[in-house]
Amino acid sequence: MDRYPPIADHGLVGDLQTAALVSAGGVVDWFAAPRFDSPSIFAALLDHDRGGYFRFSPEHPDATCKQIYYPDTAVLVTRFMSPDGVGEVVDCMAPDTSLTPTDRHTLIRVVRAVRGSVRVVLECRPRFDYGRADHELQLESGAAVFRAPGQVAYLQSTFPVTRDGRDVRGEIALDAGQEAAAVFTVCDPDGEPPAPFHPAELADRITAIGEWWQEWLRGSRYRGRWPIMVNRSAITLKLLTYHPTGAPIAAATMGLPEQIGGERNWDYRYTWVRDGSLSVRALLDLGFTEEATRFVKWLGTRLHERADLPGERLQIMYRVDGDPDIPEEILGHFEGYRGSAPVRAGNAAMDQLQLDIYGEALYALSEIREVGSRTDYHGWKVLSSAMDWLADSWDRPDEGIWETRGGRKDFSYSRVMCWAALDRGLKLAHEFSRPADIDRWRKARDAIIEQVMERGWSTKLNALVQHYEEDVLDASLLLVPRVGFLAPQSASWLSTLDAMDRTLVSDSLVYRYDPAASPDGLRGSEGTFSLCSFLYVDALARAGRVRQARYAFEKMHTYANHVGLFAEEIGPSGEQLGNFPQAFTHLALIMAATTLDEALDKARNR
Repeated sequence: MDRYPPIADHGLVGDLQTAALVSAGGVVDWFAAPRFDSPSIFAALLDHDRGGYFRFSPEHPDATCKQIYYPDTAVLVTRFMSPDGVGEVVDCMAPDTSLTPTDRHTLIRVVRAVRGSVRVVLECRPRFDYGRADHELQLESGAAVFRAPGQVAYLQSTFPVTRDGRDVRGEIALDAGQEAAAVFTVCDPDGEPPAPFHPAELADRITAIGEWWQEWLRGSRYRGRWPIMVNRSAITLKLLTYHPTGAPIAAATMGLPEQIGGERNWDYRYTWVRDGSLSVRALLDLGFTEEATRFVKWLGTRLHERADLPGERLQIMYRVDGDPDIPEEILGHFEGYRGSAPVRAGNAAMDQLQLDIYGEALYALSEIREVGSRTDYHGWKVLSSAMDWLADSWDRPDEGIWETRGGRKDFSYSRVMCWAALDRGLKLAHEFSRPADIDRWRKARDAIIEQVMERGWSTKLNALVQHYEEDVLDASLLLVPRVGFLAPQSASWLSTLDAMDRTLVSDSLVYRYDPAASPDGLRGSEGTFSLCSFLYVDALARAGRVRQARYAFEKMHTYANHVGLFAEEIGPSGEQLGNFPQAFTHLALIMAATTLDEALDKARNR
C-alpha cells in the first residue's frame, strides 16, 4: 500500500451531502461526515499514520490496479490484475435527494473475483475528528462498531473480521464468480444501527444508484464534440453540490498542496460566491436549470441577510448551509500530504475583501433570467440597494481573486467585475422595468472602465495587467471578453491575449500569475492552474483563434486523471496538485467546451 499515492490516483463517490476519495489501490483515504466540511473520519491523504483509512484491496504485492466509472454514473470500479486472477471493487453511495440534512451516510463496497482466484484484504482504521478523538471498538454479530464522542460508525461485512488494536482486519479468498461486501455507515451516537444486508440486496442497490445517475444525466442537452469529458464534469459538479441547500463546494478535500512540501495548503470544502456564480452559466448551458436556480436562490438569501447591515453585502465564501463563520486552524498533529505542512482546516480568507464577487453574483442573477426566473419586487429592492452600495464602494484596494496574503492592491480583475455587476444591474433594471438609481449606477460603471483602461493598461506590455502598481499579467483577466468588458476580437484584448501567450502560457497550460514578479505573501511556487487553462481555451475561441483553441483543449484532456477528474493545478512533470477534484476546473471545462463547439460550428458553416 502506497503511503501517499499521487493525488490524481483517485476516484470520487458521494451522496450529495458528503463524498469520499478511493485510491486506485482500493483505499478510501479521504472521507468526512456528515457534511463535506465536517471533521474527517478517513484522512490518510494528509497523514498516513494518524489520518485513518479503509482498505479493500488485493493482498498480492504485484497486482496492477485500474479504475473506471460505470458509464455516466458515479459508481466507481477499481479493477486489479494479479498473477492468480482478476478482481474488482465497486464503490458507491446512494444519492440523498431530500432537502433535509442527515447525519447518516453509507459507503457501499463490493469485491468480486471475475477470473481465476483473488485474495482480498480488508482494513478499517477510522480516526474521528481529524484523528484527534479516540474511539472504542465493539465486535458484534455481523458488525464492528466504532464509537467516538459525537459519532458512531458501523462496519458490516460478509466475511469475518478480527480485532487489530482499536481497528479491524480481515482476509478472504474468492474464486471466479464469488463476491464479498463491506458497508460502512456513520451516524449520530443515538442513531439506529443499520439493518442487516444481503449480497443480492446490495447488487440491487448498486444498480439503482447507477440508474439514478444515468437518469439525471439524461437531463443534459449537451450534444457537442466532447460528451465523455463534459458528462464527467457535470457529474462531478453534482457530486460536489450540497443538495439540501443547492450550494456547491470548491473541492472535496482540504490541505492537498499546490507544491509538494510547500505551505500553500488550503481547505476548499466551502461555497465560494465566485465559483458558484460562474457554475450557473455552465449548468444552464447543459440544461440543468434546477441546479442553477437553486444556487441563485441560495445566493439571494445571502444578499438578504446583509441587506440592512453596514459593511460588505457579501462574504467571499460560506459554509454549505450559509453560515459565514469559517475560522481557520492548523492541525499540527498531521504531517501533511508527503510532508506538506501546515494542514489547515477552515479558511481565514473568509474575512478578505474581494470586490469581484459582486460581478460574479450579478452575472449569475442575470443569466438565470433566461429560464424565466426573476426576483420579485422585494428581492429587487435588496439587489438595488446592493448596487447603490457598490456604486459608492468599488474604488478600494482588495486581496483579489486569488486570495493573496501579501496585502491589498488595486486589482484590475476586481474592477472589471465591479463594472460587470453594475452593467448587469442596469440591464436587469431596463429589461424588467424596475426602479433603480440609473444615473448613479451608470456613472460608476463608466468611471470603472475609464480607470481600468487608464491605470490598468500597460503600454510596456500592451496589455491589461494584474494591478495598478506593476507590469504583471494575471490569467483571471481571461474572463474579460466573456463578461463583455472588452470585445473578444478587439485590438486591446488581442494584444492582452498575446502578452499572456508569451508570459503565462506553457504548452497550453496557464499560470495564474508569477509569484516572483508579484509577491503574494507566501513562500514557494505553484503549478499551472487548470481553471485558467480552460478559460484560455474559451478566450481563444472567442477571439477567433479556433484551431489553437481546439488543440489547447484536446491537450488539456491528456492531463485529466484516469477517470476524467482534475485537481486545481498541473505540476512541472504533468502531475496533479492541490485539492481534488476542483469544481472550478470542471465548470470551466464545460464553459470551454460549449464555447468551442459554437465557434467550430460557425467556422464550419462559413
